Amino acid sequence: MYEIRVEHTFSAAHALTIGPAREPLHGHDWRVRVTIAGPALDADALLCDFHLVEAALKEICESFNNTTLNDAPPFAESSPGSINPSAEGVAAHIAHQLIASLGSALPRLARVKSVSVTEAPGCQATYFPPEGGA
Repeated sequence: MYEIRVEHTFSAAHALTIGPAREPLHGHDWRVRVTIAGPALDADALLCDFHLVEAALKEICESFNNTTLNDAPPFAESSPGSINPSAEGVAAHIAHQLIASLGSALPRLARVKSVSVTEAPGCQATYFPPEGGA
């Protein structure tokens, strides 16, 4: 099994709703780590081109950069099926977007194994998409 990891950082604010209370709006420098895994390398001895994953991750994350996540789909309360903008929710959303964005561009046996989001030092959430899709 092989793995590659790509990282990207963006800055955004959020306010979680925990139980009946909404916490004050506050910001983070969100560090996103994507792990691509697969059992074999291609003819160029690559699992996957880093640049392919970097470009897709940057595009997804840049839509949140310098924003308030609570105002952006899918976290906005007005969005259908609104998601609380927790680190866990952000990780899952990015994973699903990345899987859709990369689509068939990923080598046949490579897959998005996990997406981790760190919102503060020592505070990380990781989402593991089901094998075979989001």
